[in-house]
Amino acid sequence: MDMETALRDLGVADDTLTAAEREQLDRDGFLPLEGIISAEQLAAFNARLAELTAAEGGQAGVEVHQERGTDRLADLVNKDPMFEVCFSHPRVLAAMRHVLGASFRLYSLNARSALPGQGHQGLHADYGVPVTAGEYLVCNSIWLLDDFTAENGATRIVPGTHRSGKLPGDVMPDPTAAHPDEVLLLAPAGTVVIFNSHLWHGGTQNRTDRPRRAMHSCFASRELPQQLDQQAYIRVNTFARLSPAQRYALDVAMPGA
Repeated sequence: MDMETALRDLGVADDTLTAAEREQLDRDGFLPLEGIISAEQLAAFNARLAELTAAEGGQAGVEVHQERGTDRLADLVNKDPMFEVCFSHPRVLAAMRHVLGASFRLYSLNARSALPGQGHQGLHADYGVPVTAGEYLVCNSIWLLDDFTAENGATRIVPGTHRSGKLPGDVMPDPTAAHPDEVLLLAPAGTVVIFNSHLWHGGTQNRTDRPRRAMHSCFASRELPQQLDQQAYIRVNTFARLSPAQRYALDVAMPGA
C-alpha cells in the first residue's frame, strides 16, 4: 500500500477540502473545521479521558510528555477504539495531505487539559529548526472537547508565521509575552482546528474554574521519527481491529512479526 491508496480507502478525495479552505491553510497556517465531533462523541471522549486520567494517575502522559499545570494522556491509539476517528477522518487527512504531501504518518495522538489557573506557554513551533516555506514536516490538529474561549486557555497563534522561516526565539526577547499579531483560536466544542506545526502558537492561561480539554492528533513526514513510536507501542488487539489503510497511516505491522 501507499499513502494515496490509504487516503482513498479512508474517504479522502481531491474535493474533500474546498479551494477556499486550502487557500486559508496556506495563507494563515490554520483552518477551523466545525462540526467534526458530534455531541455524543464529545460526551464519550470526555468521559473516557476522565477515566484514563484517573486510572493512570501520576503516570498519565508519561509515554510522551508530562507538563506542570495540565492533565496529559498519550498513546490514545491503544486506549480505546473511539479514538480511531482522530487519525482516520477524511477532512483531517485531506488537510494533512495538503500541508505535508503524500508521504506522512501519525506522529502522536495525545490529550492535554489546561487546569484552572494554569496552561500558559511561550510561543513555539513544533519543529525545532526553521524550515523554508512550503517544505513543511509536521502538521497538527486540535480536537476541541470544550469551547475555546478567551477565558479558558484557548491556543494563541500568529497567522502566517509558518512562512517566516524563523522561530519565535529568533525575533522575540520573551516568547512567553504577547505578540502584537497573535490571535486566539476561539471556536465551539466539536471543532477540529488544523494548524501547520511550523506556525507560532502556544496555550494561554485558563482563568476559569474548570479544565480546558482537547486532543492533539499530529502527523509528520514519514522520514521523521514519530513522537511516539507506534510500532513499539502497538498492541495485538489494536492492530487486529484496524483496517489496512489505518495501519498504513500509523506505519505499523503486526506486533512481533
